[in-house]
Amino acid sequence: MDLIHPSVQQYAEAYTSGEDALMQEINKFTVSQHKEAVMLSGHLQGKVLEMISCMIQPRRILEIGTFTGYSGLCLAKGLTNDGLLHTIELRDADAHLARAYFDRSSYANQIISHTGNALDIIPQLEESWDLVFIDADKPAYIEYFNLVFPRLRKNGFILADNIFFHGQVLEEPVKGKSAKGIQAFNDFINARTDIEKVVLTIRDGLYLLRKL
Repeated sequence: MDLIHPSVQQYAEAYTSGEDALMQEINKFTVSQHKEAVMLSGHLQGKVLEMISCMIQPRRILEIGTFTGYSGLCLAKGLTNDGLLHTIELRDADAHLARAYFDRSSYANQIISHTGNALDIIPQLEESWDLVFIDADKPAYIEYFNLVFPRLRKNGFILADNIFFHGQVLEEPVKGKSAKGIQAFNDFINARTDIEKVVLTIRDGLYLLRKL
C-alpha cells in the first residue's frame, strides 16, 4: 500500500534540506544492495529524526534497531558535546556495516554499538534516556517500551517507527505477526495516561511520545 502519494513524497523531499555526502552514500548503498532496503528511514524521515534530536539536544540516546546506520547518524546530530548514543542491532552483518559508517563520521566516539538481542542488552545499560528510537522486532515493541520507560527522564521522548506497518493495521481484521504486534502496541500506547502522544503520518508512521 502506498501510504504517501509519490508526488507528495517527491515534493516534500525537494523542499527538505539535503543529505550530506556520507548520508547519501548510506542511502544509495542500502537501496541498491540491501535486500531489506524498505527498512531504511531515508531522506525525509531521517531529517525529521535529526530535527527532533536537535530540538531536544539529548545527552543520552538509545536506538533499538541500527540497520545500516542511517537513522543513528541522524539522531546523533542533536547530541550534546558530552552525549552518547547507544545503538543495538541483532544481525552481525548490519551491525558491522553500520559501525564502519559510524567510524567515518564525526560522531564515531559518541556512538556505542551493541550486537545482539535488545531485550537482553537494554537491562545491562545503566543510563537515563533523553530520547529513544524503537525500530526493531515489531511484536516486541511493548516489551521494549516497558524496559526503557522507567529509565526515560521526565519530558523525555520515545519515537516508535512503522506504526502503520505498510498499511496493514488499517485492515480488518489485522493479519500477520508483525502487524498484530504493531496494532497491540498502538492500542497499548493509546490507553496510557502517563504520556502524551502524537502520530506523525510520515513514511510508515512514526509515534512521538513524551513522558509526563
